[in-house]
Amino acid sequence: MIVHGRDLDHDLELEVDAVVIGTGAGGGMALRELARAGLKVIALEEGGHHTPRDFTQREDEMIPLLFQDAGARTTRDLAIRVLQGRGVGGSTIHNTNLCKRTPDDVLDLWRDRYDVVAAGPAEMAADFDRVERDLSVTEIPAALRNPNNEALFVGARELGWRAGPLKHNRVGCQLSGFCELGCAYDAKQNVAKVLVPQAEAAGATVYSDVEVLRIVHEKGRAKGVLAVAHDGFGGPRAWIRVTARVVILAASAVGSAALAIKSDLPDPFSQIGRGLRLHPGAVVAGKFDRVMNSQYGIPQSYECTEHLSFEEGSDSRVWIVPAFAHPIGTAAMLPGFGKEHMRAMRAYGNLAVLTAMVHDETAGRVTVDGNERPQIDYAMNASDRAQLAKGLIACARLLFAGGASEVVIPAIPPVRLKSASELDALASRVGPEFVRPHGVPVTAVHPMGTMRMGEDPKVAVVDSRGEHHFVKGLFVADGSLFPTSLGGPPQISIYTFAMRVARAAIEVTK
Repeated sequence: MIVHGRDLDHDLELEVDAVVIGTGAGGGMALRELARAGLKVIALEEGGHHTPRDFTQREDEMIPLLFQDAGARTTRDLAIRVLQGRGVGGSTIHNTNLCKRTPDDVLDLWRDRYDVVAAGPAEMAADFDRVERDLSVTEIPAALRNPNNEALFVGARELGWRAGPLKHNRVGCQLSGFCELGCAYDAKQNVAKVLVPQAEAAGATVYSDVEVLRIVHEKGRAKGVLAVAHDGFGGPRAWIRVTARVVILAASAVGSAALAIKSDLPDPFSQIGRGLRLHPGAVVAGKFDRVMNSQYGIPQSYECTEHLSFEEGSDSRVWIVPAFAHPIGTAAMLPGFGKEHMRAMRAYGNLAVLTAMVHDETAGRVTVDGNERPQIDYAMNASDRAQLAKGLIACARLLFAGGASEVVIPAIPPVRLKSASELDALASRVGPEFVRPHGVPVTAVHPMGTMRMGEDPKVAVVDSRGEHHFVKGLFVADGSLFPTSLGGPPQISIYTFAMRVARAAIEVTK
């Protein structure tokens, strides 16, 4: 059952076995697993409950509806835009459905360097298999590769660079290209379509438009939560107090850390909110002499991993994928003013766009301000800025090799290139300073790492099972678990680790 908080007209006192905070990939998976185990469980979601009928395919309507802070969330210095989902389904509503497992090298690193136990490649394999079956994960066939992705395919082939097809969790895709604005055709096999209905069938209840204000804990044990139901415009409708034996925190790497801080959770080693990773990325646009119509089709079906290694300190930490935007997003990204910008936008149908995302080692931090709003402090270190600069050059090479006649890096000032021969000279003088704050538009869509797992409480907030080191019965089940960046899309990792966390939480209730 789904209860809309905006419709509540009285306060609630609820007593359950478990309460889940957030309904993204982690919260949705935990909710289903707990319900299927026979627990009385509810989920509280601060955003609304939206269905395919609500997805209008209009940027001006969907971005404020589906994203935190109406799509305007940024780092404190305004240098990096941070896009996160808000609503039942979380970021699985607006993501592009990319599905990659946690790389074996990353799992090995977490075991060897970060003291994460029982989560190596062999131990995780069966759970990855199950998640991929549940969400209908398949490889995207070449026949469904749109011109933007085809340009990447051709460019990588011509350069001899390592690349390959991606996997996704779509069934019945209509190739509209509006994935990031919510699928009006209900083709995404995500939390809202798959996990929430399965959880409801097992007896779970989801409350939308309900913001959790505090995790209640006493003498080292979780007791429940205090929350408020909103009217949809920020005004309070009703207070909700939940008593529970288990609390699952799954509000994202930003939201979970902020709530943990507001709740005064024990933090003797000052680890909560630290270690934030973002996968910061920037784009490069290529103009082709033929019509591309890159806005249509599956947005991201092919990847280039030529410059991606998972070793700490590696000089190759860049993941490259297509990243086309609809008109408003493109207009905001393309450089220029007046007639110059108009000319650029008139070439919209001839553009292909790639993004370079950094498998980052910068350690940011989440705190809260005086109004208890999340604050994101993250300034890319010189190594990560050098990696992003290297990635932008690589994107330009790929676009020229894929057939572009002109390439633009939307820096300040913009870099306009007419041929691949210009890249060598550019590469020799582009370094960390090129990606100075506000020098290149940077966006992040994969926050993680602020409540890291591991067996040593001096450097980890929760243990390898996801339970808080100092608050029993409190578990974390989202991307904040990850000790490092993943170097790729996190949704399958979050789903899978949340499944494991749920198993540990179920044991606590026995």
